[in-house]
Amino acid sequence: MNENLRNFGRKKANEVVSRDIEDWKHTFDAVPDLIAILDTEFRIVRANRSMAVSLGMTSKECIGLTCYRLVHGTDEPPFFCPVRQLLSDGIEHTVEICEGSLGGYFIVSVSPLHDSKGKLTGCIHVARNINERREAEETLKKANDNLDKLVKERTNQLLKAYNSLKESEKRLAEAQKMSHIGNWEFDLITDKAYWSDELYRIFNKSSRELVPSYNEYLSYVNPKDRDNVDNAFKKSINGNPCSVNHRIILANGEERTVHLQSEVIFDEKKIPIRLKGIVQDITERKKAEEKIQSLANVVESSNDAILTISLDGIITSWNKGAEQIYGYSSKEIIGEDVSILAPENLKDETKKLIEKVKLGKKIQHYRTSRLRKGGKLIYVSIALSPVFDASRERVAISAIVRDITLHIESENSQVKAEKAKKKEIHHRIKNNLQVISSLLDLQAEKFKNREFVKYSEILEAFRESQDRVISMALIHEELYKGEGFETLDFSTYIRELVENLFQTYILNSKNIHLHIDMEENIFLDMDNAIPLGIIVNELVSNSLKHAFIGKDNGRIHIKLRREENGERINSMEESKYEGCRSTSLILRVSDDGIGIPKSIDLENPHSLGIQLVTTLVDQLGGELELKRGNETEFTIRFTVTEKRSTN
Repeated sequence: MNENLRNFGRKKANEVVSRDIEDWKHTFDAVPDLIAILDTEFRIVRANRSMAVSLGMTSKECIGLTCYRLVHGTDEPPFFCPVRQLLSDGIEHTVEICEGSLGGYFIVSVSPLHDSKGKLTGCIHVARNINERREAEETLKKANDNLDKLVKERTNQLLKAYNSLKESEKRLAEAQKMSHIGNWEFDLITDKAYWSDELYRIFNKSSRELVPSYNEYLSYVNPKDRDNVDNAFKKSINGNPCSVNHRIILANGEERTVHLQSEVIFDEKKIPIRLKGIVQDITERKKAEEKIQSLANVVESSNDAILTISLDGIITSWNKGAEQIYGYSSKEIIGEDVSILAPENLKDETKKLIEKVKLGKKIQHYRTSRLRKGGKLIYVSIALSPVFDASRERVAISAIVRDITLHIESENSQVKAEKAKKKEIHHRIKNNLQVISSLLDLQAEKFKNREFVKYSEILEAFRESQDRVISMALIHEELYKGEGFETLDFSTYIRELVENLFQTYILNSKNIHLHIDMEENIFLDMDNAIPLGIIVNELVSNSLKHAFIGKDNGRIHIKLRREENGERINSMEESKYEGCRSTSLILRVSDDGIGIPKSIDLENPHSLGIQLVTTLVDQLGGELELKRGNETEFTIRFTVTEKRSTN
């Protein structure tokens, strides 16, 4: 009877051992990781179903084959083989490899096996597929690249948001690198659970604490998400995959967002016996997505046109502001060449701007005109800058366009009003000077009728004053008649001035000829034109009054020439002119009359007219030279900023 009892006990023990072995085999084959047990000669002692399937074999077919020949197709273990390292030092090793024969990227870990005497007999070889993680990293990289295209050249507010976003992305990338994935298992039969260390960290718990029960896990879930999570778990018991994002509230009150994924394990009778799954902390990713969406909302709601252009000039993105400014919907315009927005005469300008940006230059506040849908011309201010990918290669162009049509029209109205105002001022000054000239003429006539002052210096003074007033009035008349109000054509002005003087000093009995040799297109401002006009007035009137006494004929010669030593000036401040040139001019006034008295000294003149000439030459910063001989010649050298108005 005792023998029977012993046999019965052994039988029960064998049954328990067999059942445990079967459970171990079931677990061994159910694990999705690729697992093999190797001996010290790299031969496979046992391989689970995942390993065998990945090799295209059965588990039995794998037994006895060397892992390096079977997996790597080599005659010896590769240098990076962790088994090789374990057999050398007897400790665990983990490596990340890419193995095409197994289907991609894996984390491979090996752990030593010893017999009862502590002798190394082999190792357990576990390979975990990380293709999804690699794909997630690539997806994240693409998301980062797209983000870079959206945030270039924005306002200070957008720049701050961009910098903040980059910091969040950096934190997110680090989190993804470390996975932040914790795994768990729950035995439905024994009601026992397992949490990995990473899962404890996610929930801010110590790994020395007991594994929370299902109800305790639900207590961490945000109340608003609790029903959704509970329903997902219940559905998974019936065989439906569970994959849900939800929020958790930690013991310290911190709220985190996690991704929960689980599956149920059934026995041969289709009875659920175990749940297993992962929890991934995706808090930083969710924050980044919200910031990206926030930034996208800012871009989309901007009143400025924000668009992206490929390096070959094709429009690739188009916000609501662009639709409002140009009139095209994104569906109509994306894929079109950006030159569609430029007037025909500015097609080349668009290409040149793109080429500048492709060279790495930024275009800021560039004013030009563009076309709305339908052909209406608008004025815009454009900012262009290159868009770079993660490797700092230029991949696109970011454009921000502001409609300044109303601003330009307002500026044009102000310019027109200013022109009209200046024209009116010149007209009134000219009229006032003519009134003064007429008053001087009337006063001179009044004295002329008096016998004792008929030929006195008083009449002469009136005439000279009148001539000077007329010379200034002519300048304002020229400015009033012309389109430009800042400069006048000095050559034309001198001709009219001298002709007026000849009409004033009519010498009926004398044959006096005038020769004018003036270089054309000399444009001077009023600060230079008025003193020069008075100088010519004084010198010519002096010749007409005194040079030909006792002579029946003669000649007065006026010559104005540039010296070729001017330097051109161009700047944004002088953009209303085609250009400015610092020019040296030579003015010569000569006559072949009786000659100027030797008593006249330019350094110490007694004549009011000569005093006026020397004073005005000094005012111009010029030099005055007098030559006596067959002709009397006054030479004046001076430098002016000569302008040519574009108006």
